[in-house]
Amino acid sequence: MKETTKAHLALLGANLFYGAGFSIAKTIMPSLIAPAGFIFIRVMLAAFLFWLSFFGGSNFRTKIATKDWVRLAACGLFGVAANQLLFFQGLNLTSPIHASLMMLSTPILVGIFVTIAYKEKFSLVHLIGLCLGISGALLLIIFSAKNTIASNPTLGNLLVFLNATSYALYLVMVKPLMKKYRPIIVIRWIFLIGFVFVFPFGIADFTNIQWTMFQTADYFALGFIVVGVTFFTYLWNIYAIKILSPSIAGAYIYLQPLFAAIIAMIFLNESLDFIKIMAALLIVAGVYLVSKKKTA
Repeated sequence: MKETTKAHLALLGANLFYGAGFSIAKTIMPSLIAPAGFIFIRVMLAAFLFWLSFFGGSNFRTKIATKDWVRLAACGLFGVAANQLLFFQGLNLTSPIHASLMMLSTPILVGIFVTIAYKEKFSLVHLIGLCLGISGALLLIIFSAKNTIASNPTLGNLLVFLNATSYALYLVMVKPLMKKYRPIIVIRWIFLIGFVFVFPFGIADFTNIQWTMFQTADYFALGFIVVGVTFFTYLWNIYAIKILSPSIAGAYIYLQPLFAAIIAMIFLNESLDFIKIMAALLIVAGVYLVSKKKTA
């Protein structure tokens, strides 16, 4: 199997897990775990899993060049800490479908950041795509109707949009590191640094968790978020970025609403409405137009 095919399959699997994660996380958050406590567990355990690679031999112990530490720290901040704290705080306030639609802003933002980083001109077509995508995001933020699983969708959607911005920055910044080091080495440092940033925000909520209230299904849900939606998705994404471009990795996010909507409608009885459909069409159109450019 070609490396590019494996990379595309990795992105498909990662976004399938992401799509499932929107609804699964809602089953235990905030009823059992507050968002910041959830992130504390997620980053701590994922970092532990990634650092097991250190015992894989000398090939997994490459020394990081001094000049790369700033970029690694920025990736830990934007790709793990800010990204996850904003996302789960937002998901706690909005619905899975809304959150997944807001994440469609990521490919558009990646396109903007790649254009800036590589000093490419932003054409009229790309500008139209940007306007369409932002219009869809604003449509969700402004006209979000409250429902049984969304306590404050307006604020929640805004936080998820800021999360998408953070994640887009991460996708662009991490690419040069992929050319120099093995993906597992990069991601384990990113998560360790990210945990340092997360620690002061999540330690209080983590210590307040009442573990005696957890049922077996709750442990499975938490395990899926840690192992599936964190460990494997980050590993698969970073592997794919090494082979493909940040723009392609970002474009795969448009599949998340499809997966998230199916799962949310089955398990959370969430429904589609005109606003969600219009927002999805605007954002997908924006993604398509912004993606019509040279890859990084």
